[in-house]
Amino acid sequence: MTVFKPGDKKRVVVIGGGVIGCLTALYLQRLGANPVVLEKGKTGSESSWAGAGILCPIHPWLYPDSFTHLIDDSLARYPALNDMLLELTGMEIEWRNNGLLIPFFADDHIHHRDQALAWSDRFGWPVEELDAAQTREHEPAISASVNGALLWPEVGQVRNPRLLAAVRKALEICSVVVREQAEVVALEKSADGAICGVRLAAGEIIAADAVLLAAGSWSGELAQQIGMILPVEPVKGQIVLLKDQPGKVNHIIKHDDAYLVPRIDGHILVGASMERVGFQRGTSDDVVNRLLESTWRIMPGLKGGDIVQQWMGFRPGTPDGMPYLGPVDEYPGLWIATGHYRNGVALAPGTAELMSRWIMGESPQLDMFDFRVNRPVVEKEKVGFPVAL
Repeated sequence: MTVFKPGDKKRVVVIGGGVIGCLTALYLQRLGANPVVLEKGKTGSESSWAGAGILCPIHPWLYPDSFTHLIDDSLARYPALNDMLLELTGMEIEWRNNGLLIPFFADDHIHHRDQALAWSDRFGWPVEELDAAQTREHEPAISASVNGALLWPEVGQVRNPRLLAAVRKALEICSVVVREQAEVVALEKSADGAICGVRLAAGEIIAADAVLLAAGSWSGELAQQIGMILPVEPVKGQIVLLKDQPGKVNHIIKHDDAYLVPRIDGHILVGASMERVGFQRGTSDDVVNRLLESTWRIMPGLKGGDIVQQWMGFRPGTPDGMPYLGPVDEYPGLWIATGHYRNGVALAPGTAELMSRWIMGESPQLDMFDFRVNRPVVEKEKVGFPVAL
């Protein structure tokens, strides 16, 4: 059994090698800490890799204002993150602003226009209201039955697999220890009840001054090991990758039935299902076909594109759609950064900045009350868990 004893630098064990865990570890190292990332599989291979990389909250007008403040803070950090990763690693994450468009159709079941416009006005998000002709001018491949749209021209995206690769390379360059195939099976307690380390599946104990639980959909199971209720569950999402002519889709297209994210090389991500089926892996023809049918209905001009690939991931869902961020008062030394659900990539730099500084002793600049770990469990139908299949 190997035991790592805390040294002069603050030893922080980060459980979870997704974008939240890895980026927080990088920021901790830059603040003078001595972090180690433990990942049960391969870094960045779960929700962080599977998502679409949209740098915009999903229907933020359905959340409390605190959520928008957190999102705004995080998105404002992307230019600096992009520059830092490019300078440090030489790797492009394909961060770019190509705008987000929500089209409207006569048969829409949910109408977002009024709430979306009110939210955009209150929080200063530039938005344009388009009529049908203007919508088709922006997106020639869209359905002729479109009634109009809202366009947020400054919304961006990243290619999240490349973001993950760049962050992983940055950790290597900065000599941050990342251990893959290192499954944490228990949190270690000291005599006074504080969390003082972790135990791996092989029996190894790693001591720490602080432990950050950032294990995505698996966070709830680990919290149960110490009798803590952390209602984070997997919400499966399936995605289809299309290939068409570059520029066939100009903006991110977001509709309640499907979203489309165009890459600069002509690839288009189509997503994503919302399935509460536990850790049931694999894609299914019926779900993929529903996504494709929705795509052809919204953008019939894409019918000639090639279907390249399909995959799935487990979003770390929460009952109210909000992440859990901060210390656990009942267990000193334990910190939580999980449950980012559908907004993990958008919230990544803000979460990493916030949590790294908080762990190192700085008070948050944002009001974190709504994200507290011990908040009441309140299920919200529109943003929380989907109905189980």
